[in-house]
Amino acid sequence: MSLRHALLGLLANRSASGYDLLKSFETSLANAWPATQSQVYGELGKLSAEGLLDVTAEGPRGRKEYSITESGRAELRHWLVEVEPERVRRSSMLLRVFFLDTLAPAEARAYLAAQAEDAAERNAGLREVEANVPWDDSPLSMYGRVALEYGLRLSQMQRDWAEWAAEQVAPPTT
Repeated sequence: MSLRHALLGLLANRSASGYDLLKSFETSLANAWPATQSQVYGELGKLSAEGLLDVTAEGPRGRKEYSITESGRAELRHWLVEVEPERVRRSSMLLRVFFLDTLAPAEARAYLAAQAEDAAERNAGLREVEANVPWDDSPLSMYGRVALEYGLRLSQMQRDWAEWAAEQVAPPTT
C-alpha cells in the first residue's frame, strides 16, 4: 500500500480537507499505514498536480477540500485489482528467534516474554481504537472494522505464540 492510494481510497466516497484526511489516518488507518501531516499534505499536492484529485473548495487559512477525479478512481481501481500486495517476508524479531540458543535460557525466555508483552500492548491499543472510534454504516467504517479484526487476531496470535515459545526454551538446570 502507498500513501497515495490510501488518500485516493479515503476520497473515493466523499470530499475532504487535508485536516479531515489526517484525522482519518490518526483514528483508523495509522494502525495499517501511518502518515505524518507533512506526508499527507505533500502527497495531496502531488495527486492534484497529476490530475488524480481536484481542489473543489478553498476556505480560510488556505484550507482546501479535495475530491477524487475519474483518473484518480481509475488509479485506485488499478491498484486494488491489478497490483499484487507486497508480502512482508522479513522479520528481525523472528530472525533473532533463530539465534536464541546463543543466550542463556533465562535471557531467551525474557526475550520471548517481551515479545508477548509487546503483542499484548498492541492488542490493547487496538481494543482502545475499537472502543473509541465512532463506527457507522459507511464503507470506510465497515472495512475499517474488518481491518481492525485482522490486527486484533494477529496480535493475539503473536502473544499466544510468544508465550508458547517461551515454554519451549529449556528450563534452568539445578
